[in-house]
Amino acid sequence: MTSLRFVERLRDLVAGVDVVLSDIWGVVHNGLVAFPEACEALHAFRGQGGTVILITNAPRPADSVQRQLRKLGIADDTYDAIVSSGDLTRHFVADHPGRKMFWLGPERDNSIYRGLDPVLAPLEQADYIVCTGLFDDETESAEDYRGMMTQALERKLTLVCANPDIVVERGDRLIYCAGAIAELYRELGGEVIFYGKPHRPIYERAMSLAAEHHGHAMQLKRVLAIGDSVRTDLAGAHGFGIDCLFVTRGIHAEDFEGIDQLDPISVKELFGHPPRALTRELRW
Repeated sequence: MTSLRFVERLRDLVAGVDVVLSDIWGVVHNGLVAFPEACEALHAFRGQGGTVILITNAPRPADSVQRQLRKLGIADDTYDAIVSSGDLTRHFVADHPGRKMFWLGPERDNSIYRGLDPVLAPLEQADYIVCTGLFDDETESAEDYRGMMTQALERKLTLVCANPDIVVERGDRLIYCAGAIAELYRELGGEVIFYGKPHRPIYERAMSLAAEHHGHAMQLKRVLAIGDSVRTDLAGAHGFGIDCLFVTRGIHAEDFEGIDQLDPISVKELFGHPPRALTRELRW
């Protein structure tokens, strides 16, 4: 590879692709408004027989994610299914009945345990922690939780991270996510279980849904991931063995401002393992 190419349109990459695994936040919306051309691109891919599975590190069940998409005007026929890290976290909670859970996150994420009837407890009485985010992500950072994480470490609590993202776009700002607290806890020596990208379970679930849709197992060489995060989308796709189309206008927008071509050294510095191609924004 002498350079990493930019592509203008998704249709230039999907010959031989049966399944697209697309990130949501940063690719089809920014938390406040939808990106119509991105939605149109996914819809057009489906129109030619492809399957679109949205994979998201949202710490909420898929039906809650779908409601948010509808509020932003993103039609249900843009995709075939949604897989969220919130759903995978719910499986963990369901598999540990009777265990006391300390929930760390904003009230808007309470759907993470809806219908599970968990035993909620304060940190000093809990058996494990479920982290969906910061209590107030508008004003706080992970450092505000160092004392709490030190206390959790003293009790040797496992922290279940329902959103491995460090930051996410909210309009034109970057907001800290559960992954920032989880990484702090891991640095302190705590045990962390991550659900969501870049970890395998969310990809395995997405591929099982794609197989159900097609009626047979899918070949990884016929799958394309789309995302805007090196740490989650690109690393997750590489680790799972699938190609990735990287969207540059997301959380790494400043790194790519004014860049049209990347030399091999820059590619390695920015990506480690390079994506199949770059695009500024997803369009058909």
